[in-house]
Amino acid sequence: MNNEFQAVSQSYPSTEVKNKVLRNTYALLAMTLLFSGVVAFISMSVNMPFINPIVYLIAAFGLLFAIEKTKNSSIGLVFTFLFTGFLGLAIGPVLNAYLSIPNGSEIVSSAFFTTAAAFLGLSMYTITTKKDFSFLSGFIVAGSIVLLVGIIAGIFLEIPMLQTAISIGMVLFSSALILWQTSAIVNGGETNYISATVTLFVSIFNMFTSLLHLFGLSSDD
Repeated sequence: MNNEFQAVSQSYPSTEVKNKVLRNTYALLAMTLLFSGVVAFISMSVNMPFINPIVYLIAAFGLLFAIEKTKNSSIGLVFTFLFTGFLGLAIGPVLNAYLSIPNGSEIVSSAFFTTAAAFLGLSMYTITTKKDFSFLSGFIVAGSIVLLVGIIAGIFLEIPMLQTAISIGMVLFSSALILWQTSAIVNGGETNYISATVTLFVSIFNMFTSLLHLFGLSSDD
């Protein structure tokens, strides 16, 4: 009986392990966000041209694949910074484009502060309540497939309504992903802080870029 109890207990991370994963995740997330921001600033300063969408998708998914394969080693950290730095490089031209239009600075700042408020609010709610959001896994899988198909279609079809629908869907999807990933950390379903960091980073990045598009709809430029 004792052996059975020990086996069950060992299958669930202790509170100490959960807290360690949470600390490491947010520490790495803060560093990657800072690093990505610095790369984005450099990209803006040198007027980096837009990256071809196909090249962007191939590079992004290639780096994500590399992170998944090396997430249990220090090399995974290298790929994590390469991935987040690449996204910072890619968003530089986007920010320059928005800042060049009337009220562009307001659009960027609104998207930034809304993203920050949403992330902090969703994270703190999940951490304080310890609510289990694992039921969102089905929605996340289905949503990722639908959004990926929509994004690929959007590359070839310049339909404004499709782009707007993708942006709205991405905000909702990113919010669900933040709730799901934070819940997994808090409740012991996620024990790899590299995977958790990348998921949260991608959620923040996608939410920010989607809000940029939605707030930018108010501009005729």
